[in-house]
Amino acid sequence: MSQTEPLDQDPVFQLKGSMLAITVLELARNDLENLDRQLAAKVAQAPNFFSNAPLVLALDKLPASEGAVDLPGLMRVCRQHGLRTLAIRASRIEDIAAAIAVDLPVLPPSGARERPLDPLEGQVKKKPEKPPEPTIKPTKVITSPVRGGQQIYAQGCDLVVISSVSPGAELLADGNIHVYGPMRGRVLAGVKGDTKARIFCQQMSAELVSIAGHYKVSEDLRRDPLWGSGVQVSLSGDVLNIIRL
Repeated sequence: MSQTEPLDQDPVFQLKGSMLAITVLELARNDLENLDRQLAAKVAQAPNFFSNAPLVLALDKLPASEGAVDLPGLMRVCRQHGLRTLAIRASRIEDIAAAIAVDLPVLPPSGARERPLDPLEGQVKKKPEKPPEPTIKPTKVITSPVRGGQQIYAQGCDLVVISSVSPGAELLADGNIHVYGPMRGRVLAGVKGDTKARIFCQQMSAELVSIAGHYKVSEDLRRDPLWGSGVQVSLSGDVLNIIRL
């Protein structure tokens, strides 16, 4: 036995059934000119749907009074619009003969109910997008003194303290912070990265001030000539600027 003989016993192919998505073009009239125009309009609605789409030409519903179909011409019209003819479905002798002449498979007439196909079905029809409404949260206002060890966080908004802030207290806000009184303790504005956030106070005596993660501690602040004054703190690049209010 030769070394190649066992290989000859291995199957070269398998026959399998498959449910393929194939478009059926059912011809109601033998009118290639109007077919060309109407197909062009349909393809314009969903060009991707028709690109290289496999097609069965159904001629079995043509009235007996219609003349012989120019099958090669019909296939050319379909091909111009991206449809590739795989077979025809026919019952008239002349249509079957035309298919055999161009070596095209012939399927028997179908008794199954076929629903009209909408190329736009399943596509999401986009509506003009309305810009989202800005989400504005009301400013968080604290009217009582903020004691040592107390933490106040204004999430998604500004924080206003209409009183004093004691040493050891901590103020945090996603936006700006306003303190209408002595500002001691730790004060952090723009904690989620808002570099445009600012800190306003009537008397700066803080243990730490920070904007968007950039900070100064009391040792640095005490050397500032505006220590104990009303100031505005802002961020420029990586530098905290302290100016008189």
